[in-house]
Amino acid sequence: MKKVVKFGGSSLASASQIRKAADIVRADESRLYVVPSAPGKRTASDEKVTDMLYQCYEAASSGKEYQKILERIRARYNGIITELGLDLSLEEEFKALEENFTGKKGRDYAASRGEYLNGIIIAKYLGFTFLDAAEVIFFDEDGKFLSEKTNDVLSARLEKMERVVIPGFYGSNPDGSIRTFSRGGSDITGSIVARAVHADLYENWTDVSGFLVTDPRIVKNPEPIETITYRELRELSYMGASVLHEDAIFPVRKEGIPINIRNTNRPEDPGTMIVESTCRKPRYTITGIAGKKGFCAITIEKAMMNAEVGFGRKVLDVFERYGISFEHIPSGIDTMTIFVHQSEFVDYEQSVIAGIHRAVQPDTVLLESDLALIAVVGRGMKATRGTAGRIFSALAHARVNVRMIDQGSSELNIIIGVDNVDFEKAIQAIYDIFITAEEK
Repeated sequence: MKKVVKFGGSSLASASQIRKAADIVRADESRLYVVPSAPGKRTASDEKVTDMLYQCYEAASSGKEYQKILERIRARYNGIITELGLDLSLEEEFKALEENFTGKKGRDYAASRGEYLNGIIIAKYLGFTFLDAAEVIFFDEDGKFLSEKTNDVLSARLEKMERVVIPGFYGSNPDGSIRTFSRGGSDITGSIVARAVHADLYENWTDVSGFLVTDPRIVKNPEPIETITYRELRELSYMGASVLHEDAIFPVRKEGIPINIRNTNRPEDPGTMIVESTCRKPRYTITGIAGKKGFCAITIEKAMMNAEVGFGRKVLDVFERYGISFEHIPSGIDTMTIFVHQSEFVDYEQSVIAGIHRAVQPDTVLLESDLALIAVVGRGMKATRGTAGRIFSALAHARVNVRMIDQGSSELNIIIGVDNVDFEKAIQAIYDIFITAEEK
């Protein structure tokens, strides 16, 4: 049994949190590979180390005073080392860091040092081997991640090593300079390592006990999700649900490796298992509810539009011309509606309308603004009759006007459009009809 364990910034924010993480690793002999983030916030008013590194680099690279920020970063790490009782000095690393900051090595280099320094500390505390991610994770000249080269090199290196700490978030360019993933990229590193070692499980430890059915800021104490498929997760994360970095799914999905989202502060909680597929019946008809506000809908009406070859392509070409991506396109025989982000559309609205008129000569073009989209996702919906009817009934009872409904061909999700002002009310109503009611 081989497990890769990744710890987020909140799980490693202080010496006491690092002790918890180390206890988790030591509690299971199969936890052989550890991927740490940089120290996160210890309190709500605290600063993340990565943010401090960015500030320090901006000051140092532009010739401004940076020593005070650098001292705060040094004190943060030295405090952790002292509290953990380690015989370890990072003075050489900080000397190199200062030289590279004043030498303008780049923002990616600056950002990566949080994980790099934390990785050295955690490897020492665990008695594991430290492996610099820059030696085994690669990008091309354009910043594109080289997945196959990385997998080959990383597999070969780790085949000869056991019990290794590999810092998350970064790798190297062809010239050896540092390149980072987007924020939250330590999740991706963990997934890359899991694929390289053919792990049986990728454990992602954070400050929540897995995924919840919906946003706890909207629904009080929502139920946890025990098991979710990659496809369900993709649908929910696309609509705003976020615990795991979206790109972290793909490397493990290629290998069929499950991901377990766990809580460092509540290690006894089973968390959420993310799997390719499962024959386990879901606890509820739906798996999760997620959504976003801030959309507008452009409805094009034209008699016999369904008989015009290329009608949809011509319309979408107008949006492409102005760099506007669409979210959903529900359509009828003589109508076509395009949902787009209002913030992307508002500056070009008149140009887009004129472009649509020139492209397809519609009878009318109607605009509706301040809309929200809600995704109801669940593998259990396919085998359950009347799911859409229950949604309509719940929303009608809550006096929410449905502006759009669109069901995917896979029957895995239903997208509902409502007014922004009804967003929270709609999510609560859907939760109540599928979760609260099914619990009784």
